[in-house]
Amino acid sequence: MTATDRAARFATSYALLRAAAAIGDMWVQTDTCARIKGATDTNPVVDRDEETGAETVHGTREGQLACLHHCATYTATQAGALLLGSRLLGLRLKPGRVAAALAVSFATHYVADRRLPLARLAKATGKGAFYERLSPICGSFELDQAFHHGCETAAALLLAR
Repeated sequence: MTATDRAARFATSYALLRAAAAIGDMWVQTDTCARIKGATDTNPVVDRDEETGAETVHGTREGQLACLHHCATYTATQAGALLLGSRLLGLRLKPGRVAAALAVSFATHYVADRRLPLARLAKATGKGAFYERLSPICGSFELDQAFHHGCETAAALLLAR
């Protein structure tokens, strides 16, 4: 395989992963997962039933399960895009590399979407104030997306060979 072939495979794989990531994050993810996936016992998410006023407190376990569910559907969306794109474009991606790339995507997405690890990383790198900013942009969302883009680049590099 030539360097040009590898570059084309990288670019195509990245485009497929990125498009599927946006779909998985914004369209496939349930509202419940989006709300609860970062919940911890020390920073719970509280739901209030509009009819009864009853509250449900979601802690670490519920947050972990919601995040696992989201990451599974997110990664499945990426797998589908890679499978379809590879087939349509004749990329002939190696199954072991696809599995490795999807494992990287799943694991790094889980870490970021549990929120606390990314908040700690932002603080450790001097981006804590930016992470907390809500206006005119949402810093935590922007740093989350930048982290995902970087991890998808690493996953695409795995697919390029």
